[in-house]
Amino acid sequence: MLVRHAENHSGRDFFVGDLHGQWHRFEAALARVDFDPGHDRLFSVGDLIDRGDDSLACLNLALKPWFFGVRGNHELLALDALAGTDDRAWALWMINGGGWALHEEPGDLRRLLEAALARLPHAREVEVAGRRIGMVHAEPPADWAGIEAADAHQLVWGRRRIARGDATPVVGIDAVVVGHTIVPEPLTLGNVHYIDTGAFRTGRLTLVEARTLL
Repeated sequence: MLVRHAENHSGRDFFVGDLHGQWHRFEAALARVDFDPGHDRLFSVGDLIDRGDDSLACLNLALKPWFFGVRGNHELLALDALAGTDDRAWALWMINGGGWALHEEPGDLRRLLEAALARLPHAREVEVAGRRIGMVHAEPPADWAGIEAADAHQLVWGRRRIARGDATPVVGIDAVVVGHTIVPEPLTLGNVHYIDTGAFRTGRLTLVEARTLL
């Protein structure tokens, strides 16, 4: 459920919003900050795939040693569809941007997805400048101390906090970074930072250095 990361003493840490197959925008964002994969780390809020033609390249990022993501709802939609036991799951994936997969061999794609998900926990926690930043795809629990027993559906699909404009801080953690819900600009409610600026629709992919969130 949760993977913890010690402080990065040799480089910088960055958080990136939902990629949704936007490989070229991702490359451009890294170039703008002179990202160094030998020293820097990249933390992704999930939804690497769907709605973009370069979804396969983005899914492969999960296997890179400098890339640390969490699972998003689109990775789970794909897994359900590729299980091959329910035509409704396939249809649901297709209407939510899974059409790129029609050009891939299903067995190979499923194996890659499973390998990626093995490296995409529900939550991560990163030490930054002696403080702690949590990350989930959609919605954190009210108390980060309960993250390992949290409702997985809420972590991946939840939108109650942002729908209410709830600025109550998540206790037990200094900051939390999430994606899932598209916002016109990065938005902070309490200590929760929403960084999905809808790259597949708006062309704006948000990449932020971790220290700026504290």
